[in-house]
Amino acid sequence: MAKPAGEDDPDPEFRTHCHLFAARQPWRCGCIDELLRDIADDKVAGVLITDTRMQRVHQPYDGGADVFLATSEERDRVRDRHADWLSSHPSGL
Repeated sequence: MAKPAGEDDPDPEFRTHCHLFAARQPWRCGCIDELLRDIADDKVAGVLITDTRMQRVHQPYDGGADVFLATSEERDRVRDRHADWLSSHPSGL
């Protein structure tokens, strides 16, 4: 039987917690370099970087990044522009 939302599982192995933080920062070259270094060094995780309208999302992690774009056309342009960043796996993943 499903538990009501917000009820903790009695088994500590299955409890999860999530802390959220949001900040708006004017863009300037290098402004997130330290954050990206901390992500690459696995000191920080769960970071999403977006434009102000949240139409594009960059999710960096210690082994790379995922990028979600507003349209398939934009996705294809970024993929073609940065083909050397893609995995050698046939799917590009």
